[in-house]
Amino acid sequence: MLHIELQDKLFPTLKKYFGYDSFRDQQQSIVESVLSKNDNLVIMPTGGGKSICFQLPALLFEGLTLVISPLIALMKDQVDGLNANGISANFFNSSQESLEQTKIFEKVINKQIKLLYVAPESLSLLQNILTENYISCIAIDEAHCISSWGHDFRPSYQQLGFLKKVLPNTPIIALTATADKATRTDILEQLNISNATQFLSSFDRKNIELEVRPANDRVLQIIKFIRKKPHEAGIIYCLSRKSTEQLATKLQQNGISAVAYHAGLNFEERTKAQENFIYDKIQVVCATIAFGMGIDKSNVRWVIHYNMPKNIEGYYQEIGRCGRDGLPANALLFHSYADVIQLRKFMNGASNEEVQLAKLERMKQFSEATTCRRKILLSYFGELLSENCENCDVCKNPPQFFNGTIIAQKALSVISRLKEIEAVGTVIDVLRGAHNATILEKGYNQLKSHGVGSDISWRDWQQYIIQLINQGYCEIAFHKNNALQLTDFSKKVLFEKEVVELTKPIEVQEQKNVQTAPKVAKAKKDSLFERLRKLRQEIALSENIPAYLVFSDATLKEMERARPMCEADFLEISGVGQRKLEVYGEDFIAEIVAFSNEKIKTHKKKDTYKVTYELYKEGLSIDEISVKRNLKATTIFSHLAKLYSDGKAINIYDFITKEEVVKVRKAKEKLESPQALKPYFEYFEEKIAYFKIRLALTIIDSEGSV
Repeated sequence: MLHIELQDKLFPTLKKYFGYDSFRDQQQSIVESVLSKNDNLVIMPTGGGKSICFQLPALLFEGLTLVISPLIALMKDQVDGLNANGISANFFNSSQESLEQTKIFEKVINKQIKLLYVAPESLSLLQNILTENYISCIAIDEAHCISSWGHDFRPSYQQLGFLKKVLPNTPIIALTATADKATRTDILEQLNISNATQFLSSFDRKNIELEVRPANDRVLQIIKFIRKKPHEAGIIYCLSRKSTEQLATKLQQNGISAVAYHAGLNFEERTKAQENFIYDKIQVVCATIAFGMGIDKSNVRWVIHYNMPKNIEGYYQEIGRCGRDGLPANALLFHSYADVIQLRKFMNGASNEEVQLAKLERMKQFSEATTCRRKILLSYFGELLSENCENCDVCKNPPQFFNGTIIAQKALSVISRLKEIEAVGTVIDVLRGAHNATILEKGYNQLKSHGVGSDISWRDWQQYIIQLINQGYCEIAFHKNNALQLTDFSKKVLFEKEVVELTKPIEVQEQKNVQTAPKVAKAKKDSLFERLRKLRQEIALSENIPAYLVFSDATLKEMERARPMCEADFLEISGVGQRKLEVYGEDFIAEIVAFSNEKIKTHKKKDTYKVTYELYKEGLSIDEISVKRNLKATTIFSHLAKLYSDGKAINIYDFITKEEVVKVRKAKEKLESPQALKPYFEYFEEKIAYFKIRLALTIIDSEGSV
């Protein structure tokens, strides 16, 4: 059982650093298990709150929590988020200068850092601190990478089994969003934590609407889709580097802010593309699957798969990158047999080819489903739904079956007359009565069945034949140039009058002129959410951090609903912690108050500083200004600091001594100029108040700019 002292600290720590009043699902049980120094395996969907399961314990452990992470970009994003919440964290990799690495070691030894992110490849560089004198916990993120049964196997992860042998008394927490039963067992065995407590959260991301469409005119459909969501960020996953570039170019030509991301770009190009997306400078990223792992951009509203993923694990993880804030999101998948063929070629000769092909087949079955997609998706991970989800395309538009026996007989007859040597395209051309070069050259226009299906469109024939393949009435011979061939079931249709049921093809409305923008869903300019979103963007740009690190969309929505107009109420908002109240509270409260009073001001920040300055010039004390403005004294001091840096006549040394400024200046040099005030506060052992540190830094910065 967790020690009572730690138990009492759980919720205050959760609120102070993360802004939440309560845990989600199994988070509290997981945190308590980690703090009790048990080994743990956590399977939790993307956006389910995995990070808090080790980040919160890290704050309560005496030593360092070492976080193993597969990508540098993932580490940077996580560390930025932690620092924004006032938590001391860093990452370590071989690209850093030796001096920088030495400073990190010093911080670890002096217990000035709570979390250190590192890739498996860099663990050998940490030998000096891999002892239980310094390490209190080890978190292994994206743990499925250790297993060859997993969908994203990384050989570098297989060395991690040594950690339990070197640090036998240190709790290990392995986390992933996607692992089937075989992968889970493999993770436990390879990490030498076979007795770990297992936590399996629900895989159901109810806020994500699932949709699959045939891959007809994908580009036109995507442009139409994005234009209906003009302010919403999204990711489009493609199978090849070339596809990402071509699609990004087409989107740009149609006025959509997009960029390509793939492994063929150099490090600087990839970094720029990723940062522009994270910082909301780019609306759309067209990427290969390398993009997005662990990127905690909470306001991604949609994910599109331009090509079909190779397995359900990958699909699930990739769609999980939208709607992480719990607000409605969309996952759109385009399905074509060309993708299936291409993926099968990629898998040819792989060491685990049989496993890969089996998982691809499951993905194909999901794409072709005529039943609730969420049921299929969740059942793959061992979770059963008793009711349909009502938030996928199948549930919203149940297919209509009809007697398609004649259509089936026509198709199978043509396949037979073509001697089972032609692929889908040629079969449809014969059915439609085409007179193209291939048909004429091979004399197929002389066949008795040529044109027997001319009353059905080419696209509808394509879907009907796919349905016939799915039901086993014909099959694709991949080893014979993808020729369509008959099966034993074919005879029942052609000679035994078996009834075939088909569904009506999905109709996709073509956009006649892509250059002419259709009407788009515009955000309400006068909504409080939009006002708060713009304020958030201004702050993010001024501080050079991603907007979602200021506040998530979900937190802004909560502000819009609750409309907090004082600091006590603002702190009650989910996602608002003590540090964010101190740093951003005054600005957001001012915006909410102004909106509620129907007073639209374009320079709210400037106005509120002006009010404080006028009261200061009248000779009012800090406490008097605080009471008059219904703001905390710390907020008034922050106003005075800003006014002083803007050159206003503020007698700054009325509130701080020159000796205190000297102390802060020396601390700044030692602390490598951190943006947060908390490191200074801790450095001075809480003997210099936050407001004085803020004032001192303002004086130092002003002197440096002269």
